[in-house]
Amino acid sequence: MALNAPKRPLRDPFTLHCQELLAALGPVRARAMFGGVGFYVDELFIALIADGRLYLKGGGAHRDAFVQAGCEPFRFKTQDGRELSMAYWTAPEEALESPEAMRPWARRAMEAALVAANAKPASRRERP
Repeated sequence: MALNAPKRPLRDPFTLHCQELLAALGPVRARAMFGGVGFYVDELFIALIADGRLYLKGGGAHRDAFVQAGCEPFRFKTQDGRELSMAYWTAPEEALESPEAMRPWARRAMEAALVAANAKPASRRERP
């Protein structure tokens, strides 16, 4: 995803559809970022839209499930031309059809986001 890509409107039909799909986890907040959209539940970053595709957070414990479902990792090029990938995976096609079909994938994303958040060291303000 290019950093200078045009911003995707937060109210476009695909963004609204993705918010609806993820709503089984709780209220979903969408935020414009780097030409795409990021999705948060309980202030945890669980998903993003880049290049017209929904990517879900997927940690090591869920990698095999995403691979077996035919999902692809989120890849992007840096300004110096290197290709990097992050622990986000395309949502399975069938999961995009309904909130019920998305529910197990959304739960995986939430679990991965919780694990990642708990693995981060406490900030200076949070330390005793």
